Amino acid sequence: MDGDDLGSVTSRERDKLPPISGAPGRKAKPPLPTPGSLINTLHHRQLQLRDADMPTAPLDLKHVCELPPIGSLARPKQRATIDTLPPEVKAPFPCDPVIPLRTKTTKDFLKEMERAALLGDWREVRDFYLTTFDSFIELNAAFKREANASFDTTEDSGLDAKFVNAVYDSLLQTPQDIQKSVLKGIINSLLREWKGPRTKDDLRAYFILVQNPQYSSTSTYVIYAHLLRQMAALSEADHHFLVHWLKKLPGQRFRQPVERLLQFISTRLFPAEPDEVPPASKCSWWIPSATKVLALFNFYNLTLEHIDFMEEYRTWQHYGNSSRFSFCQFPFILSAALKKAIIQKDSEQQMISRARQSLVSKVSRRQRVDMNLLFLNIRVRRAQLLADSLDELSRKRCDLKKKLRVTFVGEAGLDMGGLTKEWFLLLVRRIFHEDYGMFTYIKESRCHWFSGWKGDNNYSEFQLIGTLMGLAVYNSIALDIHFPLYCYRKLLTPPTDPCDQNALVGMATATLDDMRQIMPELAHGLQELLNFDGNVEEDMCLTFQVSQEELGVVKLYNLKPGGDKIPVTKHNRKEYVQLYVDFLLNKSISKQFAAFYHGFHSVCASDALMLLRPEEVEMLVCGSPQLDMSALQKAAHYKGYGKSDATIRTFWDVVLSFPVDLQKKLLHFVTGSDRVPVGGMADLNFKISRLDAPTDWYERRQYEGSPCRTPVSTRSACPRIAAGRSSNISSSSPSPTRRASALSDPDASAWALATLASPSALVVQQTILLFLNKIILKHPNKLACRSTAVFLKEQRRVRRCR
Repeated sequence: MDGDDLGSVTSRERDKLPPISGAPGRKAKPPLPTPGSLINTLHHRQLQLRDADMPTAPLDLKHVCELPPIGSLARPKQRATIDTLPPEVKAPFPCDPVIPLRTKTTKDFLKEMERAALLGDWREVRDFYLTTFDSFIELNAAFKREANASFDTTEDSGLDAKFVNAVYDSLLQTPQDIQKSVLKGIINSLLREWKGPRTKDDLRAYFILVQNPQYSSTSTYVIYAHLLRQMAALSEADHHFLVHWLKKLPGQRFRQPVERLLQFISTRLFPAEPDEVPPASKCSWWIPSATKVLALFNFYNLTLEHIDFMEEYRTWQHYGNSSRFSFCQFPFILSAALKKAIIQKDSEQQMISRARQSLVSKVSRRQRVDMNLLFLNIRVRRAQLLADSLDELSRKRCDLKKKLRVTFVGEAGLDMGGLTKEWFLLLVRRIFHEDYGMFTYIKESRCHWFSGWKGDNNYSEFQLIGTLMGLAVYNSIALDIHFPLYCYRKLLTPPTDPCDQNALVGMATATLDDMRQIMPELAHGLQELLNFDGNVEEDMCLTFQVSQEELGVVKLYNLKPGGDKIPVTKHNRKEYVQLYVDFLLNKSISKQFAAFYHGFHSVCASDALMLLRPEEVEMLVCGSPQLDMSALQKAAHYKGYGKSDATIRTFWDVVLSFPVDLQKKLLHFVTGSDRVPVGGMADLNFKISRLDAPTDWYERRQYEGSPCRTPVSTRSACPRIAAGRSSNISSSSPSPTRRASALSDPDASAWALATLASPSALVVQQTILLFLNKIILKHPNKLACRSTAVFLKEQRRVRRCR
């Protein structure tokens, strides 16, 4: 049958159909073209395309179906939507699910549990768990306070927390078949909800499921991993909701999912048995997913201190935050001690590299190799400490990344760490003294802040103090510096020194809360301005101009162009406060802080700084203010004594009974700082050694004037307490700020504190208190203790008083 015959048959069949009734005034549509005419039209179209390059000819339109004219009553064709279709042809369309109503309460559930445990009939409890954990919808139906309410805020998850806690607390008391059915329902619901956008009800379901106590067992890790994978894949906005809901949990309830996460990561990294978890090749996504979720909790994972962290660091340096996973991509889960270890290793590698370059340079020029070229050697005079230090650091800027070694001119001694600490401590106290004018001490906040005085525009000393801080971090030395936390935030803005020396640095966003940390009284006044209900312009009489005193001279500064003519009103007072805070904390000290910033980063130019938070930088520079003398007792070492000796037990009884301020004074004298290193008290290497000191050593030394003539007769055993990282200073200098060589111990630190050998706690306590009052309070700049005989003399005096 050809095309014309097919067209005639189709026409006859169409004539048999009833006419289509339309709206009044609507014209009937013209007949559709027949298949034959359609084929001819397509054939002509192909010929036209083939002959496109040939000269154009008049188009033959005899076989083309003419379109009907567009009349005035014709309406344009509209896109069909589901709303325009008649009800009988509408197809089912997915919409937001309606959560079924569930009326069971916490009280009803607990009654069912009691009845099931008493009678042994678990059918009602089993049905409840099977239904509740079957899907995300059922989870919301069971635990949501109002089934179909939105609860789209971060402040309220909309869940009945007591009911959730009761269900999970009872779950582990149910038979094993119920617990297995819950896990089966969870994995089915996770697989069902894997694709598609997430609603707030889905987030509530994740929030409920992550609190399941069953994930403590390694047998559930496959299901737990799938849950963590879906939570890690959520958007940033969804993570924002989850974080705020998790923060609302009580302390113990919050710690439980965190501990399960930490255990999950630790077990995956270090399984107790080879078959405890699937092979790493089949579950390589477990650790990245769990790490991303743990980052939401903002908790350290101490187990990571046992991994090859330098390999993780190098992977992060090479690949960055790309698809190649590294724990350094999530620095929030790395402990401060681990970050410190990374910085130390990175510093050591840079030290070795710089020393190797110097050595190769000497050898290539056929010059004699001096071992001093491996160190940053600083030679200073005590009388010209600041000037000599500034000159030495300026001349040896290319050696800043070598191991630091300090020598005091005119004083014999080998620096094994003690002289370096003494140099840092003396220099910091000199620079931060109020008479020097570089920093201002604010009593209300007990911290130092940069002076706004411009002086002669010479900021080299600010660069010196920045270099000192960098050297302290680089050489793992804690400084007695009291900067506010905002200073360390500025120090990480940006975290790495930009290549352009003219780029702005340290311009961190300043808020009124930051001002409250530094200048609380001024911040209080600005807050009162924001809360003032009266006429701000007439009552306050303020303009966008502020005054600042510089060495007794008051200077005026405009907060913005023409600020002296712009009054502060109720409408612009927020802008005034913001500009004022930014001026005091950023703009007024921009040049001083830029020099300080470049000095610090000239030593600590490392990608590892990008891993640190401001409070962690503060801990690296100053240590932690939290003391734990019990931890120090556990980490202490003894030479000539045992832990159970009466002298040692009495000493620790006295020290542990001291208030915190006395413990800080004791720690300050022993180590040069009253703060604890990042790694804790164990890093102090606290050691108590037994010495045979003559009872009349101090009097003989003063009489003879030389420590080398110390008599060896009439000796008494005396404990010597030392703490520090490195040992021994031997010195024959009679300087009052140094120890005598008779007390130097090659196994002990440069900072020593001698106490009594008497087992009497009262005598020990009175002697230590007298020592703290006389030596530390009256002579705070003296860095090392007198001889052991000082304490023996105090012992005799105390005994005479008794």
